[in-house]
Amino acid sequence: MARISVLRYSCNGFSCFAISRSGSAITIRYYSSSQSNTSISSAKDKFENVKCLDDAVSLFRRMVRTQPLPSVFSFSKLLKTMVNMKHYSAVVSLFRQMLKLGIPISDSILNIAINSYCLMHCSDCGISVLAIYLKSGIPFDVITFSTLLRGLFAENKIKDAVNLFKKLVRENICEPNEVMYLTVMNGLSKMGHIQKTFDLLRVMEQGSIKPDTPIYNIVIHALCKDRMIDAAISLLNEMKQNGIPPDIVTYNSLIDGLYVFTFNIVIDGLCKEGKVEDAEEVVRHMIGKGVEPNVVTYSVIVDGYCLRGQMDRARRIFDSMIDKSIEPNIFSYNILINGYCKKKKLDEAMHLFHDISRNGLKPCIVTYNTILQCLFEVGRTDIVQKFFADMLSTGLRPDLCTNRILLRGYFHNGLVEKAMLLFHELEKEREDIDIEFYTVIIDGLCKNGQFDKAYAIFEKLSLIGLFPNVITYTTIINGLCLKGLLDEAKDMLRKMEHNGCLPNNCTYNVIVQGYLKCGKISEMNTFLKEMSGRDFSFDAATVELLIDVLAKDPSLLNMIPQFHSGS
Repeated sequence: MARISVLRYSCNGFSCFAISRSGSAITIRYYSSSQSNTSISSAKDKFENVKCLDDAVSLFRRMVRTQPLPSVFSFSKLLKTMVNMKHYSAVVSLFRQMLKLGIPISDSILNIAINSYCLMHCSDCGISVLAIYLKSGIPFDVITFSTLLRGLFAENKIKDAVNLFKKLVRENICEPNEVMYLTVMNGLSKMGHIQKTFDLLRVMEQGSIKPDTPIYNIVIHALCKDRMIDAAISLLNEMKQNGIPPDIVTYNSLIDGLYVFTFNIVIDGLCKEGKVEDAEEVVRHMIGKGVEPNVVTYSVIVDGYCLRGQMDRARRIFDSMIDKSIEPNIFSYNILINGYCKKKKLDEAMHLFHDISRNGLKPCIVTYNTILQCLFEVGRTDIVQKFFADMLSTGLRPDLCTNRILLRGYFHNGLVEKAMLLFHELEKEREDIDIEFYTVIIDGLCKNGQFDKAYAIFEKLSLIGLFPNVITYTTIINGLCLKGLLDEAKDMLRKMEHNGCLPNNCTYNVIVQGYLKCGKISEMNTFLKEMSGRDFSFDAATVELLIDVLAKDPSLLNMIPQFHSGS
């Protein structure tokens, strides 16, 4: 049998025609308005009798055998009926048969086919239908692309959806209308891209199609879900100023946002106190009251379990959020990644890191900083440089925290030359350099046996307009103690007080540890009295040293007034 194909179809509301080829013969089928109306009228009762898939398929088979063929509107109505019955794969199957048989195809039928593919989560197949538009000379319309965009968002293909939307606008393929903007903004907001949703609102405000109440509602709802209540209220006021009336949906979003916000504050407080089980009980109470927890609610509980080091429970909550179709945002991922990194579980952290991009999100500088620090802590300096290069390739710029992590990490792993090379590069740029930055360098050099270099940097701080803080002073005092320069350490303690920088508990513990390590017990009594007078206490490291000293010579206990009087 010779192949039959549709070459062209046209319909202006009054007449339709299809040109088909069978072998070398070309046939033109022409349908007048009277034929179309007759077909519609005769098929009306038949459509009402379609109650199931078998009825629809049987009717289709009768229609394709009818001569002349029923109108394109009849075929369109049948396919719409099947879509309403949710028989999407059957719609696609009949659509393909129509193409093979050379049955006239309209823009409505093509849109139905695309919609069916998208509802089957096969948006790629839906996109392939666009080729039929071109071959048939049927112009694209806004419905076509709105359907495709909705399908892409439903499949979590955020990047593809955004790229398609940009292409439509940039190449003037199809001018977006309110429905298309609504589709894109709704898709972005549901996937947690709040800033992009807000930015698109601002784009609309500058264009020919102005945002209306439903558009503002999407943004306000997204802001409320993300606990940005102040921003949502500000947008509400902006709506009123622009003459756009809020509706019940607007106010419901704000009320729900404030309600969830209040619950989230309580949950966050409980989690920070370590009462995560109580926080989960509050969530159950929320649900019982008809208030749905949002991504912030679950993220707070994940953080609570991470703070307690209970990573299995943290992951259970994270996964349950996804099971409830609540998409984690980048903050959710950062919380869990940080929890894994604190437990030195690098493999789990890296697996989550790769999930971020697979789920349509982008790692932020906090994500990279967290993993960089973990790489150093577990000694994986071999892949630090590659990971850092990957970060740069995404367009992210190292911040002050990134540079501190790199410096601390190099020093911690004995890579002093790398640390100093980075230090000199940053010092030349003179960007984001503060006293904490120099404190990291001083500390790293002291701990790597290069006290002279550390002290030289400490001495030049005043020359570059920086003043040591309590951490800087404590760091250099520790360096002096490590060198056994106890008198100099004592002088530095007095110097910092003279300069108006009061020592803290850590400062005193550092200097006491220095005296204990050198066995100068009697000489540290002055510091012990000062600690007692300031309500300072020994930290774990000091107590451990003290126990070691007393184990060797118990008689020294009488030389420590605090211990003697407290016994």
